[in-house]
Amino acid sequence: MSSLREQAAAAAAVVRRQIGGVEPAVGMVLGSGLGAFADELTARVEVPYGDIPHWPGSTAIGHAGKLVSGLLGTTPVIVLAGRAHLYEGYSARRVSFPTRVLHTLGIHSLVLTNAAGGINLSYSQGALVALSDHINLQGTNPLIGPNEDDWGPRFPDMSEAYSKEYRALAKEAAAALGFTLPEGVYAALSGPSYETPAEIRYLRAIGADLVGMSTAPEAIVANHMGLKVLAISCVTNMAAGVLDQKIDHEEVLETGRQVRTRFTELLKAVVPRLRG
Repeated sequence: MSSLREQAAAAAAVVRRQIGGVEPAVGMVLGSGLGAFADELTARVEVPYGDIPHWPGSTAIGHAGKLVSGLLGTTPVIVLAGRAHLYEGYSARRVSFPTRVLHTLGIHSLVLTNAAGGINLSYSQGALVALSDHINLQGTNPLIGPNEDDWGPRFPDMSEAYSKEYRALAKEAAAALGFTLPEGVYAALSGPSYETPAEIRYLRAIGADLVGMSTAPEAIVANHMGLKVLAISCVTNMAAGVLDQKIDHEEVLETGRQVRTRFTELLKAVVPRLRG
């Protein structure tokens, strides 16, 4: 069986052949309902995930399942329109495999986005929040197993999992666009069931502002390889028990569509300013 590094190299080779001589500087992962941002790129080349060896397919509703290479202004980027999740049956190692491939392709910065439930009562539905930290409650870690020493250390530091510099740039960009971008701590759970009200009370007690089912594995792997990370959550619904109503995935997707313009404007403003 080939090693993880060999699999990443094979996947990257296929992508390179498809996208030509583009050397991406920034990689981006688009969460539920947020995939339309890929349409903002010029000189686009699309590669379906099914055409990339070893790549985990995305079955979640609201995830297009394709890699898109192109330019955001003059910045060469690779956008992943959709991601894999633990609840689809993948291991954390496999969920984070696309991050390994992006690193192999040469990115220096990773932008993660997600749809999240709002725990912090100061948030409103549709708010954008820059992640300052996360709490990994998924019961696993993508670094479990043999360590690839050339990629990173056995015990990587996670004291600044989400770049302070990048958060500051994002907040400046938001202010210039006329809105405030708060920071928050993201609790990552495995899903696919939404959390119970008791679980949300527990998460609030331990310091979580948002909750979702992704992002942490990708951030851990990115830090392992020395990539700088910016993560932005879209509060697509208030978490269980915050409002007296049930949670529905269609609501998540609809809120993503409603904030598309603000979300797109923010990413277009901040991504070209990211430096490794």
